Amino acid sequence: MTARALVASPTPPALAAEAELRRAYDWVSLDQAEQVVALGGDGFMLQTLHAMLERRRILPVFGMNLGTIGFLMNDWRLEQLEDRLTRAKPFRVSPLSMTATTIDGEQCVLPAINEVSLLRETRQTAKLEVTVNDRVVLEELVADGMLVATPAGSTAYNLSANGPILPLGSALLAVTPISPFRPRRWRGAILPEKTRIGIRVLEADKRPVSAVADQREIREVARVDVAIDHLRDLTLLFDPEHALDDRITMEQFIA
Repeated sequence: MTARALVASPTPPALAAEAELRRAYDWVSLDQAEQVVALGGDGFMLQTLHAMLERRRILPVFGMNLGTIGFLMNDWRLEQLEDRLTRAKPFRVSPLSMTATTIDGEQCVLPAINEVSLLRETRQTAKLEVTVNDRVVLEELVADGMLVATPAGSTAYNLSANGPILPLGSALLAVTPISPFRPRRWRGAILPEKTRIGIRVLEADKRPVSAVADQREIREVARVDVAIDHLRDLTLLFDPEHALDDRITMEQFIA
């Protein structure tokens, strides 16, 4: 039998569900587990995945939604969990690696499962130079910011910023401006996932910009480099009838 660990967000619904599952099934600690069952919403799923990346012990995760949207989660049900886990369909998610260099020269490397976003810190717009594989493709993007999204994250902040939905497994990245002013007609790009994307902040002292890898922020950056990190691929488990690729496809038909 597969050894499984159970984790839950600190919300009342998730904690109540955790208590039910602990009475109904056998569980092991995270250190002994081969799979993880996570109870909560999309935010808690991201926290669970990031915690595994930090521990450098990556396990398949089956999430059950006890949050709001639960895009990355399966439906919550107490019954037949063993059968659901046996039949679950795995999906590989490749995180981004963000290397952020601050104005003071400090460097920080962070993973991002959904997106890397650059955001203006003050009322003044950001001015950004964008490179693709070391080639300058935008000499000056004037906007509130921009983001680079994975297929798994393309239906999150990227979609809210009018970016494209990317099918899971498409091996693509979405580069999307946030409230762009110049170039006025540029609405973003879709790039192969092997692409290296660099963003240099112009007038960084006058127009400070922060960089965010999912939920972790680095302020007053001078440069950000983004690339896919296949060395730390993650695996999400889904019920066959609620597969993530199907959910991403159907998002394109929601008005």
